[in-house]
Amino acid sequence: MNSIPAKDIIYIDVDDEITTIIDKLRNSQSKIVALVLPKRATTLQSIVNMKLLKKSADEDKKHLVLITAEAGLLPLAAATEVYVAKNLQSKPEIPEAPGAPTLPADFDEDAALALDDPKLDTNKAVGDLSKNTSPSAGKAFPPQTSSATKMPSDPLSSDDTIDMTDMADTAAAAGKNAATSSTAAKSKKDKSRKVPNFNKFRLWLILGAGGLALLILLYIVCFKVLPSASVIVKTDSQAVDANVNLVLLPSSATLDAANAKVPSQTQKVQKTNTQQQAASGQQNNGQKATGTITMAAGACTGSQPAAVATGTGVTANGLTFITQNSAAFGPVVDHGKCTWQSTQTVPVIAQNGGANYNIGSSNFTVAGRSDVSASSSSAMSGGTDDIQKIVQQSDIDNAKSKLDSQDTSSIKTQLQNQLSAAGYMPITATFTAGSPNVTTSANVGDAADNVTVTEVITYTMLGAKQTDLQKIVAAAIQSKIDTSKQSILDYGLDTASYGTPTVSDSSTAISMQTSAIVGSALKTDALAGQIAGKKTGDAQAIIKSNPGVTNVTIHYSPFWVSSVPSNQSKITITIDKPKSSKSK
Repeated sequence: MNSIPAKDIIYIDVDDEITTIIDKLRNSQSKIVALVLPKRATTLQSIVNMKLLKKSADEDKKHLVLITAEAGLLPLAAATEVYVAKNLQSKPEIPEAPGAPTLPADFDEDAALALDDPKLDTNKAVGDLSKNTSPSAGKAFPPQTSSATKMPSDPLSSDDTIDMTDMADTAAAAGKNAATSSTAAKSKKDKSRKVPNFNKFRLWLILGAGGLALLILLYIVCFKVLPSASVIVKTDSQAVDANVNLVLLPSSATLDAANAKVPSQTQKVQKTNTQQQAASGQQNNGQKATGTITMAAGACTGSQPAAVATGTGVTANGLTFITQNSAAFGPVVDHGKCTWQSTQTVPVIAQNGGANYNIGSSNFTVAGRSDVSASSSSAMSGGTDDIQKIVQQSDIDNAKSKLDSQDTSSIKTQLQNQLSAAGYMPITATFTAGSPNVTTSANVGDAADNVTVTEVITYTMLGAKQTDLQKIVAAAIQSKIDTSKQSILDYGLDTASYGTPTVSDSSTAISMQTSAIVGSALKTDALAGQIAGKKTGDAQAIIKSNPGVTNVTIHYSPFWVSSVPSNQSKITITIDKPKSSKSK
């Protein structure tokens, strides 16, 4: 058992009330209690508070020492005969402070004990409150020589030490007669005053609650959330292939299952697509070169040659010029030789503008007149360059080609969604694009940097009621199954394949190939409810009790799961379907 220390040191806060200080004093189990006071301890600067503190110490048979150097507290301590030491290394004594205040004869200490802040006369100083007192000066605790009756003015400069051992011995001698009779009772009282460590208890309580919550959460996750079961059921069902030539009629028609004539819904959507293409042609809009030429038509034999008409093209170096006047011929004799020559020079203008037409003197060929030649004795001049881009047919064709290669999958999906929303099953093989209406922002030969081709196309897709298609499939395989024992489990419409449609004015013909599954019907939702929470053997027995079931395989996840989960949403049941005869 731990022994109770004979001395205790308690530090007082500057904002502690007198009731708080008294509680700290009473809670101490030591006989000698040293209260270390802060600077400006205003609570004990009241004679009433000091008296209450002294009374509480006497009632608990404790020896009280105030550790302070506050000069204002010394008269009050002297008046109430409270021992004071300037520090923990000094010996305690009742200070000598003449003029210490006294309490009135009718002072009610029990009533004052209930007050936290007794009222004082604020018009009087502390010295005035302590007049007409005669404290017992110089009392030492424990007894000491008269040389120690005064405290040093500087508490930090003293080398004296509080002799707690002597204080304990003196206290023991003073209470020797009462010690024996009160030892047992005091021991029980001290044990009853022991304060439990609530912070430690609360910590353990929180940790325990947290651990319990974690275990509960772990249990829920491991045995409620994660467990799942995958059940594969094999049956004696079989696949029956059906090949049907459908005739899709307008929605106003009626179903003819025997002849595979189905009312259909036509869904259309119009799209406008544009494609821009840079112009690749060029045209020189500069000034045209001009000049003059002379013509000759050979030797003067036969009749006179016909004149060359105005607007005839003459070409030299691959460049063509246009005559501006007609050229008539007459005989010209030179050195005894006679030739037909143009009677005057003929002005010509370049067919196109451009500086490249400024050619020097040249020989020309005359369009349509092999009997005539032409030449210029001086250069052509005046041609300038002003090149502009022009649209060519190839530019428009390239833009159209890009439009035709655009992805139409989004349009197809849009038509499928529209048909499904209207309650029809889309037949994607009937997706077609109508003839485009094409317009261009510029014509061939127009001056432009680019040309924009706009194409408006109407896309179409047909759909039919799923129930109508199921009736047609049922009619197609009716002769292949025993309807008294077998039923159609899956009509195979989701995996059906279609041929190329043939469109006429009033109908669309298309072939459909599908593989229907026939056998004993099993309701997966009902089976999941029946096996929920069952062990593996029991679950397999329940499923096998249904007609047509040949085998049941159950897989669990995670590895520690050994039975079917109670939550039906965690159970996946798959009916193993046979393959069609075409895939065997």
